[in-house]
Amino acid sequence: MKKSTAKRNGTGEPRLDKIFKSYKGRAREMISILQDIQDEYGFLPEEALKKTAVFLDVPLPDIFGVATFYRMFRLGRPGKHTITACIGTACHVRGVTRVVEEIGRTLGIEPGQTTPDGEYSLDTVNCLGCCAIGPVVVMDGQYHGQVTSQSARKLVKAQPNVKEVVKS
Repeated sequence: MKKSTAKRNGTGEPRLDKIFKSYKGRAREMISILQDIQDEYGFLPEEALKKTAVFLDVPLPDIFGVATFYRMFRLGRPGKHTITACIGTACHVRGVTRVVEEIGRTLGIEPGQTTPDGEYSLDTVNCLGCCAIGPVVVMDGQYHGQVTSQSARKLVKAQPNVKEVVKS
């Protein structure tokens, strides 16, 4: 399907059509379009990426390249609850690596993954701007400062629907 045909006839997906309608179909709009798609779906569905490639007349590997280069984009559906740990310099020197490992062990996932039941996602970011209170962990938008591996485990276990994977 040529780009002009996709623009005229739409994608068959009303949510994508609404997003594409506000753009001119230029490759330089790719990041903005991907941001809008993620805002709409909560992640970047593969089918939406394919339709974006057609709309922008850009090879699909280029779309995937951008989507995987930027950490802000998610290719998988996020969990109902999101846990984000800052791995910036201040948090790093204060032991955030152990914090992330403990959260991952408790949930049975690694950063960038979602628990099999779809309840929790574990992510990392390069800085949350809370360096004075690091290590910092954000759970569903609530900031927790000076987190240790022990306090991280307690925070996670106190959340609803946590199915602890480890017993120690």
